[in-house]
This record gives sequence, C-alpha cells and structure tokens, in this order.
Amino acid sequence: MTAVPAAAPRRGVEDHSGADPGADSGLLSPVRAGVPVERAVSDLAWLQAMLDAESALARAQAVLGTVPVSAAEAITEAADARRFDLRALALACRETANPVVGLVQALGRLVAETAPEAAEYVHRGSTSQDILDTGAMLVARRALRLIRADLDRTAGALAGLAERHRDTPMAGRTLALHAVPITFGLKAAGWRELVRQAERRLATVQDALPVSLGGAAGTLAGYLEYARLEGASADPGDYADRLVDAFAAETRLARPVLPWHALRMPPADLAAALAFTTGALGKIAVDVQVLTRTEVGEVGEPVVVGRGGSSAMPHKRNPVLATMIRSAALQVPALAGALTQCLVTEDERSGGAWHAEWMLLRECLRLAGGAAHTAAELAEGLVVRPERMRANLGLTGSQLVSERVAAVLSPLLGRSRARQLLTEAAAAAERDGIPLHTVLGAIPEVATRFDDQELAALLDPVTYTGVAGALVDRAMRPVLPPRPSAANPGS
Repeated sequence: MTAVPAAAPRRGVEDHSGADPGADSGLLSPVRAGVPVERAVSDLAWLQAMLDAESALARAQAVLGTVPVSAAEAITEAADARRFDLRALALACRETANPVVGLVQALGRLVAETAPEAAEYVHRGSTSQDILDTGAMLVARRALRLIRADLDRTAGALAGLAERHRDTPMAGRTLALHAVPITFGLKAAGWRELVRQAERRLATVQDALPVSLGGAAGTLAGYLEYARLEGASADPGDYADRLVDAFAAETRLARPVLPWHALRMPPADLAAALAFTTGALGKIAVDVQVLTRTEVGEVGEPVVVGRGGSSAMPHKRNPVLATMIRSAALQVPALAGALTQCLVTEDERSGGAWHAEWMLLRECLRLAGGAAHTAAELAEGLVVRPERMRANLGLTGSQLVSERVAAVLSPLLGRSRARQLLTEAAAAAERDGIPLHTVLGAIPEVATRFDDQELAALLDPVTYTGVAGALVDRAMRPVLPPRPSAANPGS
C-alpha cells in the first residue's frame, strides 16, 4: 500500500459516504436516518477516529525522537478502519469494558505483517482512555462541521424569509390565543437568531475540543518512561509539554491545561451546546406545527410527493419535518443531562461513568445533526401564506388591537374606566359576533370623540405592529467586530 503523508487526514476519515452505518439502521430514529452526520458518527467512523489517535500519537512521538519515523509510518499505514472486523472488536470489548484494548492488539498484528519491528511502538506508553477520548473529540469535530454547515443553511433561508416578510402582518399569540399583531418577518428573524446563537456555541466548543493525553492516571508516567529509555530530554516536564503539543498538532485538536480523564468538561460542554442547538431548532418546529394546523394554515412544509401520508387517512399531509425536529429537541436535553451527570466521576478514572458517555455523546451528535439537516430543508422550502395570516387577523373582530385603544382612551376617560369599557365592549363583540369598532362606535363616551372612520383606522391590526420592521432590519444587519479605541489601538 502507498504510504500516507504523516500529517494528512486518512482517506475516508472526513467522508464516510461509503460506510455501513452498522446494525443500528435508524428505524426508530427517522430524524437522523440517512443524513450525513449518521455516517460521521457510525461505528466505522468511531473506529477510524481511534485509529487516527493511535497513528497521531506515534507520529508525535516520532517528531520528538522517541519512536522511529519508520515505525510511525507503518502504524499510520495500518490505521485504516476498513481493515478491521468491527463485530469482532465489539465482542472483544466485553472482556475489557472498552474497545481500545482489542483495537490495539488488532492494530499491532496488522503492523507486524508488514513491519515487525514497528509493532512494539503501537500504543507506546499510552492508555485506553487517551485513545478513546481523543477519538471522541475527532468524531465530535467532524460531526460539528456538518451540523454547523446545516445551521448556516438554515440561517440563510430564514434570513430570506425575514426580509421578504418584513411587513407581512400576522397574529401574535400568547398562551395559545391572539395577543397583538406582529409580522411574520419578525418571527422568522427570531428563529434565525436562535440558529445563529446555536452555531456560535458549537463553533466555540469545536475550537476548544482537546486531545486527551494523561497515561494511566493522568501523570503521563508511561510516556515519560519509554521516552527516558529512548534517551529523551532529562527534563520530564519539558518532554511532556512537547509531547502534548506534538499530539495536538497531529490531530489538530486543542491542547488542554491538564489531562481530563476524570475532569469531564469537554463532553459536558459538548452536551450543553448540542442541547441548546436542538432546543433552538425545536422552537422553530413547534411554531411550524402550530401554524400548519388546519384551522390556522399560515405556513406549510415543503411539498414532496409521498411525504407526510397517513396510514389511515388519505387526505392528510402531516408536518413530518417539524415532527422529526421536535422529537430530537425533546431527546437531546435529556441525554445531555445524563452526560453532565458524568462530571461526577470518582478517582482518576471512573468505572462506569466514563463508559456511559460514549453512546450518550453519539446519540446527541446524531440527533442534533439530524435535526439541523432537517431544519435546513424545512426553512428552505417553507410555504408562507400571507392571505391566511391576514384572514386570521380578522377572526377576533379587531380585538387584538384592544391594547392600542386602551392606550388612546386612558388619557380621555381615565385608565380604570377605559379598561372597563374595553373589557365590556370586547365581551359584547365576541357574544354578538360583530366587530369591536362597531360596538365601540355605539358607546357615547367613544362616539363623541371618534367617528366610524377613525375607529376603524384605530382598530386596524395591520397598522399596529410596533417596530417589528425595524427589529427585522436590526437582526439582518451584519455584526461588525468592535472598533479598537484610540487610546489602545491593539485592544
């Protein structure tokens, strides 16, 4: 086989489009079935990430002169997940409670086939947790790239909706009832801001994903001892620092302040950001579900032949995209809570808490990835129906502008009297099924101050959207970096 350049990503690492996602087909998790993130966090991808960690460690040690360059090259060449039996490794895990021990044995045998002298340098001085945790960070980084790309798509589509519908009036709803008018542009701008904030949180977490390098109990003693035998620097601290730096450079992950075997901040940070992300997308989903209701009908999901059908009711076209997004939004925070609990870990390595993280983290990544991919499709194809929004504004006979009338009448009649009058008038309008401005026009205290035309204008919901348009403009405005002060240009 042709040698792979030492620092280059291995083929198939970033794109697992040809990989088998494994026995978990997604049958009970449609939100992530078939989306790119599913393969990025598959068993094959996870295996490749651990192999990448092993080969990166060998290359880092070779940079420092404590592993022969030829051995690092042989290990890198053998570290191809397609050459391993996933099921056999999984079964071997039952004997050691983690996949790395069996993986190291299998990798050593592969290396020995072509470079027997290099086999002894596989996993040299290392421990299972260094490899699995570093692999987890590599998997997370690849998944976050996909998720953030879909969030960017979603934000772009929502920006278009916000700008096109900047002044499209609709009923604002509080506690499920008509409140005051808003614009659909403002609602879309709010959705976009949630998505942008989610992307920023993921970007921050992604930039900080660290390598794991601590050895058996967080002291790097094994690495140091092997390095001493190879004649490395007499200063253990200097060698340890250079090893962590070299490992971080090979993996392109961040350098942690301390080994984090028992300091589970990286998975907890990931969990928090993924929970926020799915929560943000879930807000969009539930709003779409409400607005697609038959009796509301203000938006609709993109039309795809055959999508949304019911097994019993041929007339239905269910909002399946919003439903799938919402399902993820309800699951990830619970999983993230379990990941956060794993901060409570005993000693220098946990017997169970660390092991519990793996599936929780993978599920958070693929559910968030599925939700983000689905949200992009939903936002890009959302059908907006301004005519239904306008019709629904009239359902309460202008009562949703009562706040405005109260503000106008209070200086004239007194606040208490104005509120009492409007409460009685609204009740009469609802009871008799007539517009509020008609009821108000029949009240002498009002009729002497406003004619019918003035009342109709005052109660027109289209003219009572506050600064919704200006808020949309503000939300769409590019965010500029802070300008350096004159006193401190470098600040």
